[in-house]
Amino acid sequence: MNSKNEFKEYVLDQLCRLNGVECKHMFGGFGLYCNGVFFAIIADGCVYFKTNATTVDAFKARGMQPFKPSAKQTLKNYYEVPAEILEDEDQLAEWAKRASASDK
Repeated sequence: MNSKNEFKEYVLDQLCRLNGVECKHMFGGFGLYCNGVFFAIIADGCVYFKTNATTVDAFKARGMQPFKPSAKQTLKNYYEVPAEILEDEDQLAEWAKRASASDK
């Protein structure tokens, strides 16, 4: 198994408290869906959650940056998940729930 797949499996294991999570290949990385709602991107050894006006400040307060799939493109609605959140299953599940509800 390569490191990209190992990281993906780690993230999915960390999200075990969240029901209905699916992972699909996407542009050299992976897209995460919760009950059919696209809420996260796994790329280059990082996880990026979808944000909105209410949730983005928690990411910015921790110095997290938006997802940049290329030098000329930035997806400002997807921010890197802080390592301390990724390592805590309970907190990660809460952040993921907010990300999957960010369009509501």
